[in-house]
Amino acid sequence: MTDAFRRLRRPLLYVMGPLYIAAGIMHFVVPELYVQIVPPVLPAPLALVYVSGVAEIAAGVGVLLPRTRRYAAWGTVAVLVAVFPANVYMATHGVVIEGMPGGGDPSALVRWGRLPLQGVLILWALWYTGPPAEGA
Repeated sequence: MTDAFRRLRRPLLYVMGPLYIAAGIMHFVVPELYVQIVPPVLPAPLALVYVSGVAEIAAGVGVLLPRTRRYAAWGTVAVLVAVFPANVYMATHGVVIEGMPGGGDPSALVRWGRLPLQGVLILWALWYTGPPAEGA
């Protein structure tokens, strides 16, 4: 890992944590938006939205705390894997999210672009699953 890349580890941690906290909170603020992308084959969509919201908040807080960082990073990976079917469903079924500010009909590029983005987010979380790097 290059020195410049290594120096980004700590600042990116303080981006990652708040992003997951904010994303998790949104599951409670506008759950109806998230319910729409839960694949119909899964039971209790609203409960799944709330559970994933709690998991995202916990992961976001957990990665900010040195004592829980590694566990929370693994939890983040688990959450990202767990919500991946919603992204696949959204991409493959052209889901239009009713009630989304600014329009809920993302382009095909956005729908399909979320899938590889999930891989990037998983790699980002995996960065914090190992022993703490110097200065992080």
